[in-house]
Amino acid sequence: MGAQRNGVESCPPASAPLGCVRLISFSDIEAAAERIKGAVYESPCPQSIPLSELTGMQIYCKLDNLQRTGSFKERGAHNALSQLSPEQKKKGVIAASAGNHAQALAYQGKLLGVPATVVMPQFAPLIKISNCQKLGANVVLFGKEFADAKARAHEIAEEKGLAYIDGFNHPDIIAGQGTAGLEIVRQVPDLDAVIVPIGGAGLLAGVSLAVKTLRPEAKVIGVEADHVASFTAALAAGEPVRIKTSPTLADGLAIAQVGDNAFEIASKHTDKTVLVTEEQIALAILRIVELEKGVVEGAAATPLAACLSGQLDELKGKRVVTLLTGGNIDPNVLSRVIERGLVADGRLSRFRAIISDRPGGLADLTTQIAAAGASIKQVVHDRAFASSDVSAVQVLCTVETRDRQHLADLREILAEHGIATE
Repeated sequence: MGAQRNGVESCPPASAPLGCVRLISFSDIEAAAERIKGAVYESPCPQSIPLSELTGMQIYCKLDNLQRTGSFKERGAHNALSQLSPEQKKKGVIAASAGNHAQALAYQGKLLGVPATVVMPQFAPLIKISNCQKLGANVVLFGKEFADAKARAHEIAEEKGLAYIDGFNHPDIIAGQGTAGLEIVRQVPDLDAVIVPIGGAGLLAGVSLAVKTLRPEAKVIGVEADHVASFTAALAAGEPVRIKTSPTLADGLAIAQVGDNAFEIASKHTDKTVLVTEEQIALAILRIVELEKGVVEGAAATPLAACLSGQLDELKGKRVVTLLTGGNIDPNVLSRVIERGLVADGRLSRFRAIISDRPGGLADLTTQIAAAGASIKQVVHDRAFASSDVSAVQVLCTVETRDRQHLADLREILAEHGIATE
């Protein structure tokens, strides 16, 4: 068991086995900040004028997507690895991760001379798998879910004498993630609220403890993707419980059960938890690309999604820090997400129209679309499954519009010219 510091049990070495709740203290976060100095980038936290105008809040973005491996996970990884015994550093470490924790362990392990093995679910983004391998980690793909990968990682740890480094529940990891909270309070000393994504709740635990210690009046708000709301379920049950998850754009938050250590801390320091939908996440990614010129993964977009969801109107005019926790999104996924965001925004739409199959029918349709100021992206004819009228043809139109009102205006113009849409 760890020593007592500030009345709270301090964290044991990273190699110590898990099995009971071991809470960290604020002094553990301060010590972690000293350990990671020089090895982890102190990311900036500038105000975003466009996002502030969009939300009606004074939005500041903590840019941890600019870390060397593209996420905040390096904070906890370095703090944990640096406290291993010399013997354990030689043997190495292992972890289960959907990607960001794996990359952080690989990179920080390389800096510290600690071999790292990572077990990743088979659905892990290709870019994260590739990056881990480039950073020198031994990558094992196993299972359909994070829980499968975690079980396999524990088996390998036992077989090879590796230290298992939990990505969100180990005290040293939580303390390391909490250093982001120290930086936020220093960079935005008069902040009113900080919004933190929730996966296993390690980041929320560390940041909430740091922020509430230094600025108790500031609100700490957690945000989850509604497909993986394990923290909300834990709050309802009074303890961590396993939930059934669904595929989500926020793959970094896809944890079926929050950590017990993380929950014990986070539940006491979090003022509010909100859920956001897949559509809202996609739209938030699009907004960050367009307005902030930044690339973030789904998990990192959830704080902005929460601001745009209408669930945080009490923060209007307030100084709000959103954690952009990671930027490791597969380019192929990003392109699809942007399209989904455009659809959610009413700027990319698809409808069916019945037009004359005689010469001039398609020309009339395209003329009216152009007259409405819309742009045609694709037109597909469907004669075989159209109406019984052989002189008519059904066409599937994909068009680009300014917004939902513009689309409604387009439909009205087409109707005025006798072109029905659905």
